[in-house]
Amino acid sequence: MRIRPKRLERGDTIGIVAPSSPPNQESLQRSLAFLEQLGLKWRFGKHVNNVNGYLAGSDDERLQDLEEMFADPSIAGIICAGGGYGSARYTDQLDLQLIKENPKIFWGFSDITFLHTAIGLYSNLVTFHGPMLASCVGKDTFHELSAKMFQQLFEPMELHYTEDISPLTSLQGGVAQGEIVGGNLSLLTNTIGTKFEIDTKDKLLFIEDVGEEPYRVDGMLNQLRMAGKLADAAGFVIGDFSEAEPKAGRGTLTLDEVFRNYMGGLGKPVVEGFKIGHCEPHFAIPLGVLAKLDADKKTLTILPGVE
Repeated sequence: MRIRPKRLERGDTIGIVAPSSPPNQESLQRSLAFLEQLGLKWRFGKHVNNVNGYLAGSDDERLQDLEEMFADPSIAGIICAGGGYGSARYTDQLDLQLIKENPKIFWGFSDITFLHTAIGLYSNLVTFHGPMLASCVGKDTFHELSAKMFQQLFEPMELHYTEDISPLTSLQGGVAQGEIVGGNLSLLTNTIGTKFEIDTKDKLLFIEDVGEEPYRVDGMLNQLRMAGKLADAAGFVIGDFSEAEPKAGRGTLTLDEVFRNYMGGLGKPVVEGFKIGHCEPHFAIPLGVLAKLDADKKTLTILPGVE
């Protein structure tokens, strides 16, 4: 079992880092009021304001911010300002032993998937796939349920996802349980052939993405199929695939057809429609904890992520 980080308490200090692209600074500042409501203090990484093209500073600067926040005993948890692109550029330089020796809450999604996967594999730490400060919390669209999901950081709580939250579709029936792993499909595909390759053996594989047409999703799932990752998995949790409409005038399969093609014939439970990903509300989940997917009842149960 993975290490579950210590829960947060009111008065704790959160480290804020930008591991990927430059966050919108105005939105980031607006998000701080929410941290105050949670009773948290915060400290910015030294390079959160840096801009280096499509990156939030150099690779060394973003790496330094991340490692310093894990090493600092006064920082109780780390929440990413935003995603975008770039976390994989320095993951092979990241001191994963340092993270293992200083386990704490690490929260983000999208491009942060590469870091989640690496930390899960080599630091054996439960991390959190949840809405980030500048890209979600600081926006007018931030949903009440998204805000409520942060409460799982303050006390161990079992999460229950049912159709009360959103309509779900079972593409293949059955029940499976195992550690829930995954995240952004593009980033999971990028791990293949690296030392950070996603391990799906007997696990529930969760996927989501944004701005990818069905043929692109098809290609990524095919790569996971050929790498044995779909056959290895115990079941599939399909999150939000927003802005996935094909370009006008181009013949296409639907996303449903793509998912059925790759997962429907494996004899393992497959459920789609979870509001997890680039969406509001965004149902935040811990990665690396035991979960149970019931495709017949269309429910997902996830054990607590904090100690």
